[in-house]
Amino acid sequence: MNILALDTSTEYCSVALWRDGVVLAQNVHAGQKHSEMLMPMLHDLFEESGIGLMQCDGIAFGSGPGSFTGVRIACGVAQGLALGAGLPVAGISTLLALAAGTGRTRVISALDARMGEIYFAVYEKTESGWLEAVEPSLCKPADAPAIPIGDWFGAGSGFSAFSEILQSRYSGQLIGMDGNALPMAENIAALGALQFSRGLGVDAALAQPFYLRDKVALKTSEREQMALDKPGK
Repeated sequence: MNILALDTSTEYCSVALWRDGVVLAQNVHAGQKHSEMLMPMLHDLFEESGIGLMQCDGIAFGSGPGSFTGVRIACGVAQGLALGAGLPVAGISTLLALAAGTGRTRVISALDARMGEIYFAVYEKTESGWLEAVEPSLCKPADAPAIPIGDWFGAGSGFSAFSEILQSRYSGQLIGMDGNALPMAENIAALGALQFSRGLGVDAALAQPFYLRDKVALKTSEREQMALDKPGK
């Protein structure tokens, strides 16, 4: 099975090709240039692999949460490619991909959502796959949901931006953390391959981004108030 995967939900532009468990991947810091870099990266990936889009069995993409523009780019490109090639698609949660990339079995995924908030979810890996211990949500770090008793590993930019708050929130349960961890296409590819193997791919026309926030920008007065509310102000 050949699965193409892509993610543009963070500052990285990430593509991967899963070929029966062997993964080729490219991850480049794109800043705001995802739309310019994504197609050339996919072209290079196919050249390196020696196969083309028509030899793929499905396309997986990081459906979010993440950058509002970024998740729309990934969804739109995946949808366009899949429609042209007659392939099914699988939208993969970026929070789940983040957890899968840690190599841990019990993971708190937290991505910096800006505006003083985080995208948050908790996952546990079992023999049958990943279980959602706490469903994805958008919250203030201090108000992050309670998690099941036990030892957990924290991953994602939320643990970099709000390290002290989250360490305090999960004191006694957090055995380690990686604030630099990001969702990457190679993990989305593996998760997508599992979905496709179970017949869970969908028609490309049904591909949709997954948003946890409707509002994507703050008013000037709101930004000023946030600055005043920061510790030490």
